[in-house]
Amino acid sequence: MTPGSRRPTQRWEFAWFEVARKTPRRSPINRQGTDTSVRLIPARAQPQEMRYAEASARIQEAALPGGLRAVRHMIASCMLWLGCFHALSGGGLAQDLPRVRDGLVALYDFGSLKGELVPDRSGFLEVADTKLDDPDAVTLAGGSLMIDRPTRLRSLERVAKIADLVRVSGELTVEAWIEPVAQGEATSAGIVMMSNGTSQHNFALVQAGDRFEARFRTSRTGTGEAHPLRTPEASARPALTHVTFTRDRTGRARVFLDGEIASEATIAGSASDWEKTTLLIGNGPRGREPWLGSVYLVAIYGRDLLAEEVGRNFRAGPSLVEPVPVKVSARPTLFEDKIAPLLASHCLDCHDSAVRQAGLDLSSRESALAGGDHGNAIVPGAASESLVWLMAESEAMPQNRPPLSAAQKQALREWIDGGAAWPYETIDPALDGRGGHDLPSAVRRLTASEYAASIRSATGVDLSDEAARLVPPDLRADGFENTAYNLTVDLRHVEAYARLAESAAERIDIKRMVGDGTDLADSRIRRMGERILRGPLSEREIDLYRTLAESVRSSGGSFEGAVRHVVEAMLQSPRFLYRIEQQKGDGSRWPTDAHELAARLSYIIWGEPPDTALSTAAAAGTLHDVEELRSQVRRMLADPRAVARSVEFVAQWLDLGRLETLRPDSEQFPLWNPQLGADMRSETIAFFKDLVWDQRRPLADLLNAQFTYLTPPLATHYGLDGQGSGLRRYELAGIPSRGGILTQGAVLTKGGSEASMVTRGLFVLEDLLFGEVGSPPPGTDTTPVPASAGRSRRAIATDRVESPACGGCHGRFEPLAFGLERFDGLGSYHDIDEHGNELREDGEILFPGSDEPVAYATSAEMMELLAASDRVRRNLTRKVTQFAIGRPLSPTDDPAVDGIHRRSQASGGTYASLIEAIVTSDLVRRSQTEP
Repeated sequence: MTPGSRRPTQRWEFAWFEVARKTPRRSPINRQGTDTSVRLIPARAQPQEMRYAEASARIQEAALPGGLRAVRHMIASCMLWLGCFHALSGGGLAQDLPRVRDGLVALYDFGSLKGELVPDRSGFLEVADTKLDDPDAVTLAGGSLMIDRPTRLRSLERVAKIADLVRVSGELTVEAWIEPVAQGEATSAGIVMMSNGTSQHNFALVQAGDRFEARFRTSRTGTGEAHPLRTPEASARPALTHVTFTRDRTGRARVFLDGEIASEATIAGSASDWEKTTLLIGNGPRGREPWLGSVYLVAIYGRDLLAEEVGRNFRAGPSLVEPVPVKVSARPTLFEDKIAPLLASHCLDCHDSAVRQAGLDLSSRESALAGGDHGNAIVPGAASESLVWLMAESEAMPQNRPPLSAAQKQALREWIDGGAAWPYETIDPALDGRGGHDLPSAVRRLTASEYAASIRSATGVDLSDEAARLVPPDLRADGFENTAYNLTVDLRHVEAYARLAESAAERIDIKRMVGDGTDLADSRIRRMGERILRGPLSEREIDLYRTLAESVRSSGGSFEGAVRHVVEAMLQSPRFLYRIEQQKGDGSRWPTDAHELAARLSYIIWGEPPDTALSTAAAAGTLHDVEELRSQVRRMLADPRAVARSVEFVAQWLDLGRLETLRPDSEQFPLWNPQLGADMRSETIAFFKDLVWDQRRPLADLLNAQFTYLTPPLATHYGLDGQGSGLRRYELAGIPSRGGILTQGAVLTKGGSEASMVTRGLFVLEDLLFGEVGSPPPGTDTTPVPASAGRSRRAIATDRVESPACGGCHGRFEPLAFGLERFDGLGSYHDIDEHGNELREDGEILFPGSDEPVAYATSAEMMELLAASDRVRRNLTRKVTQFAIGRPLSPTDDPAVDGIHRRSQASGGTYASLIEAIVTSDLVRRSQTEP
């Protein structure tokens, strides 16, 4: 079979079913998982599809005598046995109809009952094992727990993490496979309950006569029983039944019976006061709500399952055939966690698909196993026969670099001896060089611009000029000034924040802030806090600010003085200076709190706090609805603040701030003046705003758009005729040497006075092509070699590219700058340099991951190749995403980034479509929690 070809579809027949299975393959969305497509279809003689669960239900619902309970359980047992046999014969039930696992926080079945204990088999971080009050009141039969007389299962301890998850997200799913018995009309029998104590139920799924009822307590339903969501009459019948309750974060609640919606309503309010919860099955906390019947399976999810997911669990049937791990770990594989980063960082500079030193390419499994000129590089199961291991162990490789550490060597040997598993096709140094772990969470301080905007939004006082003088500037890290881990606070920040808070408090409009009156009541403190601190205050916070106000008044201060002191305190609160979010959880991604989500949106799109409309949507709980979220995003993108925020992105990405301090060699460029640098910055920003906002063109067009904005001095500097005073638009269709950001002075000056091909090539590789190279070996002389008569900059660069010592790295990036050779260090265009050397604009681009470079004849052709490259488009997606979330992207973000890119490109690849895709993705709508 040729590499990369797909295996033919295989079929098995058993009983009523044909199973069509495709071989697992690496999913483009989840690098660790498999993409297994399985469907159940009727055998050729069967007119309609049947499922194991449906067949089991039909048999049990047949006209059997009501007292023959044992017969029904025997039939159920047979059906389960058939399912197990089918699994062993190649068409396993659990594999064919896998249950939904995402979001699972508690899971109980009864085939593993040991004495009084029923273990939680979900694998969730906080195990919620349960215990039977009276083991003699139950009978095990056919994989079910038959409750013959009143008893209950109770969690051994009150569970905090489940309540935490529901409190933050407002979402819940409770699923039960049960077979009830007739229940008196007046009774309310507890099937599954979550109770805070003896009288307050967070959630209850009960049987009331011939109906099922579900109750979900919120801030709107009060402390008593919530208004129930009821199924139709006669729906609770003595037959195997699949009952599922779901509630999403907008309040929409549903009860499903056998995979179909039976009841639907909106349960408004939040679950903000849910506390630790006791899980109960079969009765309430006081033992007054006994339920009788058989329970086969109970599952609880910390999110709402979609209708198709509920249907999937229904079709999977009432029992767990597959083994469920005691603990589910999201830890990357050894390859993704350690080996891919090792190969990417230490080997691929010399042994990738382009360089292939000694004929060896370690960038893919196929080429790595094929070996090189000297034999087998990797022999699965035998490190002692693998040249990669032998060279690393002897420290002969990597050359001219520090040897591998003892831990790296151990991991390499363990990987090879373990079979050299390679779960995906190729290694990308830019992705895999950083390892597979999530980056540590960092609390995000407001940047200098966000701080000034937040002061203005919260108080109505504009301190932008004063803040620009007092607040220390933010430094770039990983290409941006808003990178969370770099946003530290020193004494200068503390002093600046104190002075600015005092200044703002002195200038606020008291009536606008708190209205008329002479008493700073809790309600006023609460409104002030929600406005300044971007979300509801806790009772403790209200107490603290009230105490401060009372202290001011008791010391003889005025009402106005008390308000100003409270405002000043709030403006120096960590909740104002930082974007603090709830991080308590189980170590996985949880849905983002509504007010936190509103703040994320507003700072991503506007660079400032939420406005009234966004805060109102957060308070109402509607912001979690995807359509409402999109509506808010589109409204915000139509606001001028979105344009200003996008300008911050492009200014930081291209490092336009350096133009303010640009000081080229005065002998080489005697006509330079700082205003020319300011004009270059204005050119790029005006170009960006026109293309992105006025024309709504794809972001990739930044590379080849045939227009720009110039002042008369800058036009002259570029060798063009001026068109009047001020910044004006210039059409470049007839000027092949210009067009796109790579031909603008703001980018070309990155190469310095010497128009360094190293610096320019690295910019194209890293900032456009998402490529990566290692640092120069220690002791390497990196002093630029100046051009001279007979030796142009390109000729000097070619020597490095062809050098055995340097070419492995320099060959990756310096040729990317060959097409820009005719632009000098300040962006002027020349055919001949100052030494009389003829300059060229032809070259070739080796796109990362490709075996062969693509040639171009002119710089214009180079721009077209870059603009048409999906690699460039994906990198633009990554750049905007990184700026939006304020941290470098890790390999674990790749599935989300891939989804963002696909959705954005499907909508035109514009900046607006990209922002919408980002803020509706899990990178924004979910938060990484800490266990």
